[in-house]
Amino acid sequence: MAQFRSWFPTDADCADYLDWLRWPDGFVCPCCSSIGDWSDLVGIHRCTGCGRRFSATSGTIFHRTRTPLTVWFEAAWLMTVSKQGISALNLQRTTGLGSYQSAWTMLQKFRTVMSPSHHVLLTGRIEMDESYLGGKGKPGVTGRGAAGKFVVAGAIERSGRSFGRARLQILPDATSASLERFIRQRIQPGSIVVTDGWCGYLKATKGAGVQHEIHNVSDSGMPAHIPLPGVHRLFSLVRRVLDGTYQGSVQPEQLQGYLDEFTFRFNRRHAQSRGLVFFRLLEASVGAGPSSYQNVARVHRRTGTVTSTGPVAEYYAPRSLENLSIARPWRSA
Repeated sequence: MAQFRSWFPTDADCADYLDWLRWPDGFVCPCCSSIGDWSDLVGIHRCTGCGRRFSATSGTIFHRTRTPLTVWFEAAWLMTVSKQGISALNLQRTTGLGSYQSAWTMLQKFRTVMSPSHHVLLTGRIEMDESYLGGKGKPGVTGRGAAGKFVVAGAIERSGRSFGRARLQILPDATSASLERFIRQRIQPGSIVVTDGWCGYLKATKGAGVQHEIHNVSDSGMPAHIPLPGVHRLFSLVRRVLDGTYQGSVQPEQLQGYLDEFTFRFNRRHAQSRGLVFFRLLEASVGAGPSSYQNVARVHRRTGTVTSTGPVAEYYAPRSLENLSIARPWRSA
């Protein structure tokens, strides 16, 4: 934390870092591809070809933000250093943001760039299963078909006793068609997919072109986490985050974003430095397009209501976290 704040003590330093991430070899106009620059300001460029003006934040998730970049960077750091993540209410308390909505929107915008690329597929020996997460459970059927929950498919690479990368995705149901679609999108053809005895996997694995290894849990008499330890540990960790950090209050429309955030950190759990994870998050942030609060909150068109809720407080302009000396106030108190 001390080293992080020494790297980014002011908003100008944060803007220069975004500028370096976006144009590491020098400014290139996004419109006319010209390399000329008339501006001498940090993070501000004016193209010599078309005359348009650009900043390091324009066209990114920070587009037209009124929140200081030091606050954005602090939020990104807190999201990447903790295994459990950070809630919007905790972020508001930590950074002094004026409203819960601002803190929630910042975290949600970061989650939109954490989704794993569809071009990076899992390979090798892969454990796969589905579980029911989120929502409010209703009495009645348990397990597959549980009411009030959402079907989430999980897959994780396994090599011996160690685990590799993972993927989590919401499915409309646990049918073979939905499972096959998940396998095609997330798993390399020819890989070995290890599942339980659910009949939906037979047709799904055959149609997706992967090898299928079945462990019939009910016939073996063993707990499910014995033959499939990796994927069940994955689901256990996800539940711990959803119920602990977010108090189980994740809305259905945003559940996939929270799963992507968890997967983003989980797949980089062996990084030698948390700064590398922070770097990847900011790198993805400058490469993504802008999004508004209505986009990330998914406003319902019919009712005009949003799915995000939280404490209501009087709004005021967020203060910067610039690291300025205030001459030991405890001495002059």
